[in-house]
Amino acid sequence: MLTLASKLKRDDGLKGSRTSATASDSTRRVSVRDRLLVKEVAELEANLPCTCKVHFPDPNKLHCFQLTVTPDEGYYQGGKFQFETEVPDAYNMVPPKVKCLTRIWHPNITETGEICLSLLREHSIDGTGWAPTRTLKDLLNFDDPLNIEAAEHHLRDKEDFRNKVEDYIKRYAR
Repeated sequence: MLTLASKLKRDDGLKGSRTSATASDSTRRVSVRDRLLVKEVAELEANLPCTCKVHFPDPNKLHCFQLTVTPDEGYYQGGKFQFETEVPDAYNMVPPKVKCLTRIWHPNITETGEICLSLLREHSIDGTGWAPTRTLKDLLNFDDPLNIEAAEHHLRDKEDFRNKVEDYIKRYAR
């Protein structure tokens, strides 16, 4: 599956036999991000719960992928939610960009798909923001409120909140 991994192995094998006439350095260079992603994507795929699937629209671009989450319990059971992840060139010094592509009523996700996870912030006062020691696996933790209206709705009337979540699942997440 990891086409980029094959490329990395092939490039490493060519290092010793490289001549200046064969190809430019830019075609042989592999970024730090891509080297990290080969390892991290394999780890992510090996540790995904059965309710999650990762998809690479282009297997040569490990820095752009989609995650499909189909919860089997809780408020969001029965829904199918798509998340898009883009890992910037400066990774792992800066966090990946993650967006929810499925409209959802959730305290941590706006209706336009922005996600509030403290670890997606480059800097945070409490030290929970992004750090070079974090990996893609850390993105599977959603405990940070952003959609205030949804959070207040949940606190005010859990049954009505559940009804609204179910309505959103029927309309947007099937």
